[in-house]
Amino acid sequence: MSDKGLLIILSGPSGCGKDTVINELMKRDRNVVVSISSTTRAKRENEIDGVNYNFLTKSEFEELISNDKVLEYAEYNGCYYGTPIGPIDKMLSEGKDVILKIEVQGAQKVMKKLGDEVVSIFLLPPSFEELERRLRGRNSDTQEQIDSRLKIACDELKRAPYYDYVVVNDDLSVAVEDILSVFKAEKRKTKRNTKVIREVCKNA
Repeated sequence: MSDKGLLIILSGPSGCGKDTVINELMKRDRNVVVSISSTTRAKRENEIDGVNYNFLTKSEFEELISNDKVLEYAEYNGCYYGTPIGPIDKMLSEGKDVILKIEVQGAQKVMKKLGDEVVSIFLLPPSFEELERRLRGRNSDTQEQIDSRLKIACDELKRAPYYDYVVVNDDLSVAVEDILSVFKAEKRKTKRNTKVIREVCKNA
């Protein structure tokens, strides 16, 4: 099989359980890693550089942009946020399966840039009502914030048909198994295994 790892986009609305799913994926498969985004905003007290984000200066980030070394980026509230290419290429070459946990706008940019080199998965809640229940269950947002998240979720859900796969996160264990099945199937695609095919056929 191919020695190169998979590059996987995982998107989904707030409240669908992306972080929980990713943490479980990494527990079950030590080959799975998560890409760490870079930002120019100030590091918060409880954050660790290289764990929560890679914290860069504005000039460092703009140099990455000018050298086409970011897969996608956005500017929010005067700060840059984005996905550098260098660390991802290194992890992929080491055979790691790299997850990009990014929102739909960033995902569209990466899919347009990389085409079928990236595998895209959209994580769905079992229902919109359940999504609302989960958001309210956090007890950390105001009604206004919940309403805003639900409105954004409506827009995001409309983008699900543009992804390669959809996985419903109703039962965590089932959702994780579904995603691992995607990984397994993708690794067996002909385009990822031309080397082994040539090896088998060279003396035929």
